[in-house]
Formats: sequence, C-alpha cells, structure tokens
Amino acid sequence: MSDTESAARDPEELPEEIREEVPAWDDEYFDRVGDRLMYSYDLERDYAVRGHSFALYGELRMESQKQFLHPALNYADHETREHVFARRAGEPTVADLRALVDLGHDLADDWIDADEEHYETNFTFVLVADSLSDAVQSFVSGFRDRTLLKYGYYGCYEVNLVVVAPDDENGVASQEADVLQAFALWGDVERPDEGFFSRFAKRFWN
Repeated sequence: MSDTESAARDPEELPEEIREEVPAWDDEYFDRVGDRLMYSYDLERDYAVRGHSFALYGELRMESQKQFLHPALNYADHETREHVFARRAGEPTVADLRALVDLGHDLADDWIDADEEHYETNFTFVLVADSLSDAVQSFVSGFRDRTLLKYGYYGCYEVNLVVVAPDDENGVASQEADVLQAFALWGDVERPDEGFFSRFAKRFWN
C-alpha cells in the first residue's frame, strides 16, 4: 500500500485492538501523521536511542520468499525493514542532518543481522521544522547514502532524510525517502513513480 493510499483511509477501518496499540501524541501534527503510518508501521512515541530523542518512531517489517510448486518448498527468504524516526527541530542545519546520518550508520552496526536472509534495511530520519533553509533543501534533495554489506551478498542498508515545514506547506526528501507523503499533511508531494515498496516487489515477486 502506498503512503497516499494509507493517508486516504479512515482510521476507523482498522480493528479496535489495532487502533488501541497506536500511541497518542500531545501534538496534533504527530497524531495525524500517526494515523497515516499506522497501517504499515508499529509506532512508538518518545523514543530515545544513542542520546537522541524522537517524538515518533515507526518500524516496518516485510518478509518475502519464493516457492517451488508448493508453499512448503520455499527458498530465497529475504527480510526488509524500515525504521522511521521523527522529531521537531525548529531551524535545522546541515550539521544536524549530518549527525543523523552518523546515527543511522551507528544503528546499522547495532541492529542489522548481516546474513543471507537480510535484503535491505532503511533508516529514515524526519525533522519537522519551522522553515527550510536553502542549504538544507539543497543538501537533502541531493542526498543518498547506501551501504552494501559484504559486497551486497548480505544485502544493503540506506540512510534517508526528510525535512518538512508544515506551516509553510513545504517539504524535501532524499532520493529514496518514500515516507515524505505521510508527513505532508497539506496535500500530495510529487515523488518518483517507483518507490521502496514497488522496487521491493519487483525484486522478489516478478
């Protein structure tokens, strides 16, 4: 399901037991973002890791396998995860973004079990800003940081960046950061046609 499709759905469509697991934020903006992300992500609030604090944390897990004639005869099991971290940041700087990139690499060292079943892990950091400077927009729009594990034999991980300024109805995302749509509450944001989910599906289900 795309972020656009999730955003259009009514949270009341979900079973009550699932809705009860979605945290409530003392922040209307994050409450609305949570309503968009809860269809695909396990969400937490007030999340802290390695000295960094985030108002919202979300984890998405996807597993795929290929089958030969019968479901019991499966092979090529692969796992993909995305971790989303979001917080308010006032007037973020490029130095702030570089610190988050470093955090992403540290978390990759801590969290990824690099083996044949690992396909891809994404660490996406979202800053909710009062406004976007030209330097931040330029840095984020041109950013991509992908690391192969054991020359790709153990998959890869990617660090993504998103900065949004809701009051200005403005946002920018790095090249592979598909989650921008969920944070752009003011309307659709133009993104590349092929995103994370479609790339993943093409790799394993075609």
